[in-house]
Amino acid sequence: MKKLLAIVTFILPITMTEAKTKADIDPANTLLIDLDDGQVVIEMYPDTAPKHVARIKELTKAGKYDGVAFHRVIDGFMAQTGDVQFGNIKKLNEGRVGTGGSDKPDIPAEFNKRKHGRGTCSMARSSSPNSANSQFFICLDNANFLDGQYTVWGQVVEGMEFVDKIKRGAPGSGSVTNPDHMKKVSLGTTAKSSKKPSPGGGKTSKKIKGNKKKKKSTK
Repeated sequence: MKKLLAIVTFILPITMTEAKTKADIDPANTLLIDLDDGQVVIEMYPDTAPKHVARIKELTKAGKYDGVAFHRVIDGFMAQTGDVQFGNIKKLNEGRVGTGGSDKPDIPAEFNKRKHGRGTCSMARSSSPNSANSQFFICLDNANFLDGQYTVWGQVVEGMEFVDKIKRGAPGSGSVTNPDHMKKVSLGTTAKSSKKPSPGGGKTSKKIKGNKKKKKSTK
């Protein structure tokens, strides 16, 4: 028993040092999602999903994700968002949200060895492996049955407690009435460059196209 406790005591500090924060990741590969309850910080993985990360960055820079709803949220599973065509809260199309995407072409699958665990960010798609476009989901819990079938492109490193507060949808379908939404989505580099100079002039420190009818899904 004493040996077991000693091993646990030894392992615990190592495990704790592996947890990343916003300060630990490259601002160029940091995605910031502002929700009603706080900011979610996501580390993106251009090494294993370069095309998907490039698309997320492209749509973020264009402001396309601002105001987009979490239209499908299943308790204990995932929260899905990113329908920039039908999911903007200002003109939400409840009949079609989940079927839309951006005006960009669909992205070829970049399935990789990364796992779908709590906080994993992965791309939604239809039944075709190569149909990801703009929609994505954040895992609320372990979902390893999705491994190798959906492209993992990022991981929440801060603010998962705010993701947990996103309004859940109907049992089974996960469809959300009066859904929560992403207030503002930005890149870490944008947030950094937007800081104003300090007083005295000193420098600061540092889914699918519209004509497709299938809803993008994680199943």
